[in-house]
Amino acid sequence: MRILRIAQKLYPDVVGGGPYHVHALSRDQAAMGHDITVATVMSDQSLPATEERDGYTIRRFPAIASPLGNAISPALIDFVRNSDEYGVVHAHSHLYASTVAAAINRLVGETPLAITNHGLYSQSAPRAVFELYLRTIGRMTFQASDTVFCYTTIDRDRLRARGITSSIEVIANGIDTTRFTPTGPTADNIDKTMPTILFVGRLVKGKRLDRVIDALPAIQSAVPDTRLVVCGDGPLRPELEDLAIDLDVAGTLDFLGTVPYDEMPTVYRSADVLVLPSESEGLPRTVLEALATETPVITSDLPQLREIVEDTGKTVPIDEDVGLADAVIELLTDDHMREYCGMRGRERVEEQFDWEETVRKTTAALERLAIR
Repeated sequence: MRILRIAQKLYPDVVGGGPYHVHALSRDQAAMGHDITVATVMSDQSLPATEERDGYTIRRFPAIASPLGNAISPALIDFVRNSDEYGVVHAHSHLYASTVAAAINRLVGETPLAITNHGLYSQSAPRAVFELYLRTIGRMTFQASDTVFCYTTIDRDRLRARGITSSIEVIANGIDTTRFTPTGPTADNIDKTMPTILFVGRLVKGKRLDRVIDALPAIQSAVPDTRLVVCGDGPLRPELEDLAIDLDVAGTLDFLGTVPYDEMPTVYRSADVLVLPSESEGLPRTVLEALATETPVITSDLPQLREIVEDTGKTVPIDEDVGLADAVIELLTDDHMREYCGMRGRERVEEQFDWEETVRKTTAALERLAIR
């Protein structure tokens, strides 16, 4: 099967759950004998335009603008328009211009299109702007696809509620449970003797790291010496550093920046709890990775996370800052609860979120669509 994968971002050019998902899926499908080409935006001008890596081909195209973080590459769009030699096109996220281009191409072409929905809502665009997008261009993009992959039944139901009639397959976002384990080395740059809160993600408004920093004085009042470790980078980092200074917690907040993916298991093992108070999410790999290492999680009370987090940590209402602090304090001070949540988290990931199953089901669905 010849697959053209359209992905705005690709690991390791860009770190993050979505870019890594694209890389790992392409790598593993290539190992199965499929011919994979990934078309992506060039994030670094020093990178080659064409590269063979991990069994698949990468085609990188320059961008001319990036409104609201959405890089636009006319060269990539033109490449997508001339994709008839492939058996199927698999685009990632309806949020990006390249996926919209793939949808338009499907309306006039014959090559089947599948789209993976990595999360319905944008964490960068203003909500009103994005709602307009979902009613117009976003809806057209989903409707043009032959199949939409959703991580959860909740995401599927959201699309149906918006009138999307394309075929939808629910395939959970799995992780490698042989890499993310509770046993193994810890991170050299994290002090395991201190109570440690971990945040992993892009430093953008929708991830709401500012809520965790705001809660830190109350947490430290109840649990002295608590530290907050931040893995990730983004445009809000200077603002968040200033907030930490204003709240007099800068000395107990460590910005590690971008951490290589291979080192992330050691980071999770070094933390007592992962906190992710996002305004919106799909099914974040960070939560699954933390649970696989027996690290409890605290997330926003998002519908798709409730069942996962119900006995593996805590969810808190999006607009309750006090609730966030209380949840962290409870987990940091209750060793028995923390141990139980960690154990249940590992069990849940092993039972429901195995990466090999994600690859198998996704590949089978693409094979049903492929025309060559």
